Amino acid sequence: MQHRSDALLCSSTIKGSGGLRRRLRVFPILALALVLGLSLAGCSFLQPDFSQGNAERAGDWFSYSALSEGPPPAERNGSLIPAPPAESQARVVAPANLEDGTKSPSPGDAPQRNTAPMHPSNPAGEVDAVSLDSFDTANNENEGVPAAQHNQGSGTAAGWAGLDPMSVVAAHEQVLKDIYDTALPSVVLVKVSRNFGTGSERPELRDIPGLPDDFFERSGGSGFVWDNEGHVVTNHHVVSDADRVTVILADRTELEAEVLGTDPDSDLAVLKVQDPDGVLVPVALGDSDQVNIGQVAAALGNPFGQQFSITSGIISGVGRTIRSGNSPFSIPEVLQTDAPINPGNSGGPLLDRNGRVIGVNTQIISRTGSSAGIGFAVPINIAKQIIPALLAEGHFDYSWLGISGSSLNPDIAEEMGLPRKTRGALIIDIMPDGPADRAGLQGSDRATMMEGLEMPVGGDVVVAIDGNPILGIDDIIAYLVSNTRPDQEITLEVLRDGGREEIKVKLGVRPGSL
Repeated sequence: MQHRSDALLCSSTIKGSGGLRRRLRVFPILALALVLGLSLAGCSFLQPDFSQGNAERAGDWFSYSALSEGPPPAERNGSLIPAPPAESQARVVAPANLEDGTKSPSPGDAPQRNTAPMHPSNPAGEVDAVSLDSFDTANNENEGVPAAQHNQGSGTAAGWAGLDPMSVVAAHEQVLKDIYDTALPSVVLVKVSRNFGTGSERPELRDIPGLPDDFFERSGGSGFVWDNEGHVVTNHHVVSDADRVTVILADRTELEAEVLGTDPDSDLAVLKVQDPDGVLVPVALGDSDQVNIGQVAAALGNPFGQQFSITSGIISGVGRTIRSGNSPFSIPEVLQTDAPINPGNSGGPLLDRNGRVIGVNTQIISRTGSSAGIGFAVPINIAKQIIPALLAEGHFDYSWLGISGSSLNPDIAEEMGLPRKTRGALIIDIMPDGPADRAGLQGSDRATMMEGLEMPVGGDVVVAIDGNPILGIDDIIAYLVSNTRPDQEITLEVLRDGGREEIKVKLGVRPGSL
């Protein structure tokens, strides 16, 4: 058991005469869907080494490698996160010439839909060759017909047959180019050097002729410009213990940087760069709470030192909880992407189709140290909480409950005399003299063998916080990070000895180490 600390293709059969003609009209649909499927691939990042033969330690940050213990992080609890508005589901299509000679509606005809990325040479935000209305508007024969019926019968074939697959691919390529052109001035390469000492202080090495007295490790990562004050955001693990940090812009301008503050628990850091000429361009920030599985995502960074590379793909998971890799605590609400994230991409932005940052790339799951198609990004909404505190005070204080636990599963629920369908977070351990201890919460008091494993049972089961349902331990972590501050009082609803109790807890400040 893993313990965590709070610390369409629609196809239809066509029969009868004329079926061959209808199937021929359906064929462009299949080709189009295949092209789109091949076009939407991967996206996200990590950290490179700039000196040949030097150990970059990128593997230190793969905290959820395929070899690590415990199951993959749990899914986001939808009950704690509001559903995104339906109008955020706009899709990218090429304008279709309809049978009556008209074109499909432009974004201006649908004011509530998302618009295309604004290209620097297109300040008005006009769409040259792309309509972001859904495919359902591509055929005016479907006016007044429910969207669910548009994917049925020969009407769909007629609507899709007018679309040129090459135009659709070109539109997708243009979107990616616009993302790159829009975000590139705000993305930086972060070069780091660490001095490991001189003479007897340096690491033990064999006597090698010509070996310099100073021993440096050189590595690097990615980052992006946060504001107009010369602040750059990257990962904590990119600049940790750095003796010198240099920021390099896309036009090869090099600027010295100072580390203002870092947060190991979220793996975020903020740098200060002197920008007397005003060359730094802040990036646009998105809303990670509105990100959906399947939406297009792109990442900019410096994989393996290949400067200012872009990868694209989709959001393959939301609401993950992963270990920080730098502290005993976990990062909640993490975005998962299938993009090739590799050493050197750490700290770079994960972008939506409008070129807005929705996450900060931080980790991958890998057996080899290279991308295996599962990468993670710290959600930008968490960064919006932490970065201002790092700028003001150099650190961020998390609220702390002082427990460790796991999600209640049916077997343990049954062992504890609860219905198998009971959901919640089982408290296993309580930190002595911590907030939970002072409030009288109870941890597991016994263990039982299940399938050869000793499993803790007993103790309180948290089923709600301040009236918000709790389905597992990840929900507690997410709620504390997103909704509470130190010294705040919360109300826990727990199952204890067959009954329900409400327990008030005054939260503390998360300790620096455990």
